[in-house]
Amino acid sequence: MSSIDLIPERRQRRILAILVVSAVLIWIDSTVLGIALERLADPVDGLGATPGQLQWAVGIYSLLFATALFLAGALGDRFGHRTILMLGLLVFGGASAWAAWATGPVALVLARAAMGLGGALIMPTSMAIIGWTFPAERRAGAIAIWGSSAGVGVAVGPVLGGLLIDHFWWGSVFTINLPIVAFGLVGAALVLPNPRSPQRRRLDPLGLGLSTLGLLGLSYGLIEGGHQGGWNRWQVWASIAAGLVLLAGFVFSEWREREPSFDPRLFRNRRFAAGNFTLAVVFLLLTGQSFYLAFYLQGARGMSALSAGLMSLPAASGVIVGSQLGSRLAARFGVAKVSGTAVFVLAACSSLNLLYDVDTSLVWVGVVGALVGLSIGMTTAPTTTAVLATLPLDRMGAGSAVNNVLRQVGSVLGVAILGTIVSSTYQHRIAPSLVGLPDAAGTSAEATRHVAGTLGRPELVKAANDAFIHAMHVAALVGAGIVLVGAVVLVLAFRMPTPSQSPAPRPGEREPADAGRL
Repeated sequence: MSSIDLIPERRQRRILAILVVSAVLIWIDSTVLGIALERLADPVDGLGATPGQLQWAVGIYSLLFATALFLAGALGDRFGHRTILMLGLLVFGGASAWAAWATGPVALVLARAAMGLGGALIMPTSMAIIGWTFPAERRAGAIAIWGSSAGVGVAVGPVLGGLLIDHFWWGSVFTINLPIVAFGLVGAALVLPNPRSPQRRRLDPLGLGLSTLGLLGLSYGLIEGGHQGGWNRWQVWASIAAGLVLLAGFVFSEWREREPSFDPRLFRNRRFAAGNFTLAVVFLLLTGQSFYLAFYLQGARGMSALSAGLMSLPAASGVIVGSQLGSRLAARFGVAKVSGTAVFVLAACSSLNLLYDVDTSLVWVGVVGALVGLSIGMTTAPTTTAVLATLPLDRMGAGSAVNNVLRQVGSVLGVAILGTIVSSTYQHRIAPSLVGLPDAAGTSAEATRHVAGTLGRPELVKAANDAFIHAMHVAALVGAGIVLVGAVVLVLAFRMPTPSQSPAPRPGEREPADAGRL
């Protein structure tokens, strides 16, 4: 009798409840910081963080989350998945307290990095426990319920964060994690099993080091190039070049491994490669757009944090509806038609940001947000299912790991690229209005408004808003162009009738059915 047979259904439900709570923690924190960005940039009520420091605070979470995912799975196989999940909760809780009482932007960035590491320890171990706990006939339903935590977190995070920011200090958006962590730890200790894999994966410290340092170098060059004197400094280009070289070394080292943590051989399959590329650029736009829209709503428009948080609900609702609708339509019409069209609509929605101004109707902003969420939902669910369906059953786990990592990498690059475009464009645009003022006045719209209030010059506030909105338009146009490439790649790959198989099928193994129609 297997361990699954020994777990009664009542305990299975309790196990799933603990895992859902742990996952909600991750998703809340991936969205709640956006509501606090405007306050963190405030030199009086916040930390006076620069745009570059705020980009790091957002991006470092996804960066550490992405690079530590493989390590978490391997540690769970060796020491037990409950043990590593509880370690992740402890790290996440301690880092949340550190972030809440951070004394400066650097401390906040470091705390966010630790939170990303904690989140990475929670995510794959939760999936492993579900796999060990639920029998095959109930496993898909359990995973669906666990996956719904993303929608809950995305919807609740900004609203709860806005409520806290409006009534308490900025650090309160991190203290909300502490009771959830406490509940998760107690529940995990009392309810969760501690399965270990009989076949332990290697820890791959070389891959972890190369991927982390490579993404850090690339992100540093992209972010700092737009904030510290432009792109013509050797430090910026050296950082970008070093990051690319380290990432190439990571791919090469993984290619040579017999059982790699990140298997680049999977990209021989054009549908797997195209689908994951498109998902990465979708998350690039999603994270980058969320970053600059937070400053648009609370900075340029002067909305309260709670009101800005409520503006995220149309998009969150759209994701939930789009995921269900997209899966059903893709089963009938194919991924190329359904998800391909959704990505084209997403690019169009990014272009619609060009119509945003300080007095644009919030109803219109909400409608565009709902379309964005609907498009993302109709892209991510069917495309993820389709790219994994192109692989043999014994490669599903490796393919899922690659898929999760590339989404997080897309998020890192979204903040680095689009956030830098906003910052550098703003600084160039506002410069003529700041003649005779300190250079620090032009580092961000928040800094310019602060100087305007100190000097009693309301015309500077209008100049700051106009410059920021222009910068936001430029970033939206670039984001639309990037996503448009992803749409074309997806449609071309999934319209081809015969997908190439990667890795090579075993003798006698049949090619999978057309994954474009699921």
